[in-house]
Amino acid sequence: MEVRAKKALGQHFLTDQRIAQAIVDALRFLDSALPGSARNDKTTAPSEGKSTKAGDPVPVISTKAGGRVEKSKMDVLEVGPGMGVLTQYLLQREDIDLKLVEIDGESVEYLLTHFAGMQGKLLQADFLHLPLERVFPGRFAVIGNFPYNISSQIFFKILDYREQVPQVVCMIQKEVAERIAEGPGSKTYGILSVLLQAWYDIEYLFGVGPGCFAPPPKVDSAVIRLTRNGRTSLGCDESLFKAVVKTAFGQRRKTLRNSLKPIILEKAERLGWDTAEFLGNASGQTAEAPELELMLLEDDGRIDRKKGKKRQETNRPEPAICTVQATSLAELLTDPVFERRPETLSVEDFIALTNFLA
Repeated sequence: MEVRAKKALGQHFLTDQRIAQAIVDALRFLDSALPGSARNDKTTAPSEGKSTKAGDPVPVISTKAGGRVEKSKMDVLEVGPGMGVLTQYLLQREDIDLKLVEIDGESVEYLLTHFAGMQGKLLQADFLHLPLERVFPGRFAVIGNFPYNISSQIFFKILDYREQVPQVVCMIQKEVAERIAEGPGSKTYGILSVLLQAWYDIEYLFGVGPGCFAPPPKVDSAVIRLTRNGRTSLGCDESLFKAVVKTAFGQRRKTLRNSLKPIILEKAERLGWDTAEFLGNASGQTAEAPELELMLLEDDGRIDRKKGKKRQETNRPEPAICTVQATSLAELLTDPVFERRPETLSVEDFIALTNFLA
């Protein structure tokens, strides 16, 4: 019995056993999976003709009364197991208690038929609507070949359960993996990068070609690992933080002065500041005008106007941001942060900006 791949569910079944083993091996339960711990483990891509293990999993060790030492098992949820290419290797791991969630009835029937002991482990449900706190009262890791059409939604759900999820190992579209793992200054750095990096350390592990799937997708794939970092609080209003990040990247080609206009205006109106000039777009339009940008670059020595070429950049530091003690909208907008674009800001910068606009 074979499961028919369904386009509506974004199904592309992994067929390369080396890759499957490497993905399962990437799931590690070291102290580094706990908030506040350092990382020192490495995972490498599988190579031809060699064992695909990147290293034996290291379970957390606990000592019970009487001095007897036992391995503590970690609860693990596999999302979208399909025909069980990862499941077969997960079931071999003695350091995990496995549960699976699969929305496709045909895949559920296949798993029940081909894998013993699936009763009580396999849930037929939509992961995006599954109340995970009812499935796992404590902490659990997540692993899977995520459907590419809903991978972002899966990550947003994981963020909702970040205090319960110390680690995620997943295969997603390569472009999305690169975006999530990138730091500030990259063209691919965006909303998911900031929101996930606020709570997780991101590792890009290895790429996977289309030929490793049936049917082969039209894009390349990659495996990444997310490990919970030491942050316990953002130190700002989290709802506003998300709004600032999403609004800023919604118009990523604009400076923050323009892209964040709705949030800036909300603060100004709340404090009773005059907004007439800002609403008149006088500053908003000129901030993006090519001529003004050229003048600013020329003034600070980054462009040779006669030759029309950028001069060699120096390693001078960015000016401090979000430090202006504003008593008016005009004063607020003098802060250097509003002349920058969102892809230049780190997670810490976005936190500072959120507090600045609160």
